[in-house]
Amino acid sequence: MIEMNIPGRGILQIEHLVCDLNGTLALDGKLMEGIPRILRSLSDRLTVHILTADTYGKSQTLELQLGFPVSLIQPGKEDLQKTEYVHQLGAEKVIAIGQGRNDAGMLNAAAIGICVLSNEGTAIQAITAADILAKDIYQALELIEKPLRLVATLRK
Repeated sequence: MIEMNIPGRGILQIEHLVCDLNGTLALDGKLMEGIPRILRSLSDRLTVHILTADTYGKSQTLELQLGFPVSLIQPGKEDLQKTEYVHQLGAEKVIAIGQGRNDAGMLNAAAIGICVLSNEGTAIQAITAADILAKDIYQALELIEKPLRLVATLRK
């Protein structure tokens, strides 16, 4: 668990990291360099959840490379499915990371939503739903690794 006291927001006790896969952790169906290692380093404090609509049909291969289970989102109403996933975990205990239009709901629902700029593109809906915009997935994960940066960014 990661605990943060954010002035104007209160104490957050984060237990889950929910990440979109394609466009966020992977590009064109291939994991970005170093992502499994970074996620493993966070997994001693957070339960890592990976969600995908499996655009490239490679979720099983990526699951093996990641070393974390990948949950498939069914075609249609993907945004609602991702949002419901976050709610089932207890949204107040979740940091979510994504960049697509279908990630906007989960970014908004999570205690902290981080939108990443992606070479795949970043949906305006995801940007406006998030609490923080990160230049890439590496910066987003580093914010979680060093939570005082989140406090500094989100304080009122």
